[in-house]
Amino acid sequence: MANRPRGYGMSAAVAAKIGAKRDPEQEAEAQAWIEAIVGEPFSHPGDYAESLKDGIMICKLANKLTPGSVKKINTNKGQSFKLRENIEQFQKFAKNYGVPEVDVFQVVDLFEKGNISQFTQCIFAVGRLTGTKPGYTGPSLGPKQAQENVRDWTDEQLAQQKAMREGEVSLQYGSNKGASQAGQNFGLGRQINYDDPTNKK
Repeated sequence: MANRPRGYGMSAAVAAKIGAKRDPEQEAEAQAWIEAIVGEPFSHPGDYAESLKDGIMICKLANKLTPGSVKKINTNKGQSFKLRENIEQFQKFAKNYGVPEVDVFQVVDLFEKGNISQFTQCIFAVGRLTGTKPGYTGPSLGPKQAQENVRDWTDEQLAQQKAMREGEVSLQYGSNKGASQAGQNFGLGRQINYDDPTNKK
């Protein structure tokens, strides 16, 4: 892993702003959900980001939700590029699971703890989607995913609606019949006087 120097100036301000987005309550909720699904406690109980940055726990989560989605989980902590592959495999799982691209985090967001709140947002997106998967009976995370509610209107119902719009229903919003701005005067019009500086008398 690259050791980045502490930021100064603008980079420190950006890092502070990203760090301020972290919500300890959301992180605790996400941690409890992951531990319940995987069936193991975090390796660093007091440090949410440190427990997840190697990608091992989230790959186990992916395999619990969709068995076989991560073929090989790299556990050699001495090879950082292998641990990054774990995170990349989880990203691939999340996209295939149905998480929108806008909710998927970048590898550095987790591996280098660059934007942990974006990672947590992705976990919540996965948690919402679990409720839409057939056969899932595990715990839920966050609000329930909205379902599409398609309505089929008959031609008769559409004709009734059109008649209502053209009739008295539109008067509930009032009427502007007869309204005009005729005769209104809001002061003088704009006066533009141009004095040519070259025409001196």
